[in-house]
Amino acid sequence: MGKTFEPKVPVQLSPPKDDIISLQELSEAKGENGGKCYVAIKGLVYDVTGNKAYQPGGSYHAFAGHDASQALAKTSTNAADVSPEWKHLDDKEKGVLGDWVTFFSKRYNIVGRVEGATNFDE
Repeated sequence: MGKTFEPKVPVQLSPPKDDIISLQELSEAKGENGGKCYVAIKGLVYDVTGNKAYQPGGSYHAFAGHDASQALAKTSTNAADVSPEWKHLDDKEKGVLGDWVTFFSKRYNIVGRVEGATNFDE
């Protein structure tokens, strides 16, 4: 990824929403049967429904329906690394996670915040 993180094709994003997304609602948004597909990072929920990589069978499907902060920071697609916890990571991993936040924020609409999340930016 280049440091600008600009999409190859311009994306028209809606203003970020501040709706509360329950853990159950997030966990059900896995893109199954044509449904919504959400990925959360640092407590913010992104709608990735239009990206096949997050749909069932896609290379990033392990992130669907979860806060994938730790896995993204570690550049891991291993389901065992999918966790909202990131504050314990080293500075390099935190930097990678920051890059992912920038990447997602330029491509996907923010549809809300995870209910009860404590992993927002410090």
